[in-house]
Amino acid sequence: MTSARRTEPAPRPALLAEAVADDRPRCAWALSTPDYIGYHDDEWGRVLHGDDALFERLCLEAFQSGLSWLTILRKRPAFRRAFDGFAIDKVATFGEPDIERLMADASIVRNRAKITASIDNARVAAAIDGGLDVLMWSFAPTEPRPRPVSVGDVPAVTAESTAMAKELKRRGFRFFGPITAYALMQATGMVDDHVTSCWRVLDGK
Repeated sequence: MTSARRTEPAPRPALLAEAVADDRPRCAWALSTPDYIGYHDDEWGRVLHGDDALFERLCLEAFQSGLSWLTILRKRPAFRRAFDGFAIDKVATFGEPDIERLMADASIVRNRAKITASIDNARVAAAIDGGLDVLMWSFAPTEPRPRPVSVGDVPAVTAESTAMAKELKRRGFRFFGPITAYALMQATGMVDDHVTSCWRVLDGK
């Protein structure tokens, strides 16, 4: 899930009744579809490390711009196939034939600017001394902050996400602004924005 202030589909009561049969309380944004519930319970806010894993998140957050995260989540397996598992060293070698292949692939988001940005970003990531993981995690907040009580308490951007986006832009990354950076920080456990009543908080998971 991306920043809490991005627009997402409204919950459908019949779908919710089936999806939340376990009665565990969750963050409100997760209650519109079983896809979100699984993502919320198993991935969102859990610590994620690895250069390729973080590169995947960077790319998918960029592809999400202007779209629902649900669209990207459902297309994620296709994205992984199309982008060779988001292996930085492989994507960095993509050329014009790959761009045309991706533009012809209806199972992903066919946006030439975002596709070429992902390839260019792989080349930048491949050249980072110490790796993308070390660089991105260097912007994770070090001071504790109050846990949000509701989705309305969750920021869309922070000083840390602004600093991350600024540094990545300086290095040559594209399609990665402060809001996208904060969404990535939420998704990868750099920050924990599960609300106080969420089972993930109550169970310490």
